[in-house]
Amino acid sequence: MIRYLVLFLFSLSIYSQSEPNHVLFIGNSLTYSNNLPDILKDIATNFNETVITTSLCYPNYGLEDHWNDGKIQKIMNKEHFNYVIIQQGPSSQMEGKNTLIEFGSKIKALCSKNGSQLIYFMVWPSKHYYTTFNGVIENHKLAAKTNNALLSPVGEIWQAYNNINGLKSLYGLDGFHPSKTGSFLSALILFKTMYPNFNLNDLSFENSNSWVTNKESYNTMIELINTKTIKHEN
Repeated sequence: MIRYLVLFLFSLSIYSQSEPNHVLFIGNSLTYSNNLPDILKDIATNFNETVITTSLCYPNYGLEDHWNDGKIQKIMNKEHFNYVIIQQGPSSQMEGKNTLIEFGSKIKALCSKNGSQLIYFMVWPSKHYYTTFNGVIENHKLAAKTNNALLSPVGEIWQAYNNINGLKSLYGLDGFHPSKTGSFLSALILFKTMYPNFNLNDLSFENSNSWVTNKESYNTMIELINTKTIKHEN
């Protein structure tokens, strides 16, 4: 009897697990620094979720460069992705804004055709151009709204985090690319965008200190993300 009960409970545990989410990252070094896709997968594992990632991320690439390469079209017509996460440079100026909208629209059409959800990965400006931050935020919001896509507000939360003194830096040594802590924050927000119903308070600091070693910094991240409403449309 006990043997059958164990088998029954085991079978229930299998069927209660969610199907894996297949994610395509389209971006540049702001995404592949510190292997952000792997951090996302690790966070998901802590919530008993499986994320499988594929990356098309190359140095200094924008969405137009990716589109003109043709690799996006080939892989999206060949494979199914639940989410397609797109990222380019800060895009605070008119040219960047237009590229976010125009080529985001082209990728959105592929997503609609192939049953994928498009996510804009809002980034951040370099320290040197920090005064352009509000433009970065507004242009990403506009692009996501125009193309009816999800917005992962990494830049917005990054800015709020930076306004608090004494926390670990999100910036790497060059003042633009993310530190490990910056990539961890980005991955947390991307995870919350994909899984809005999960409570990040269930992720322990001890499981995250490979990327952020200061508990106050970690708690601040979780608090900021929890207070930011991320709209999720099915």
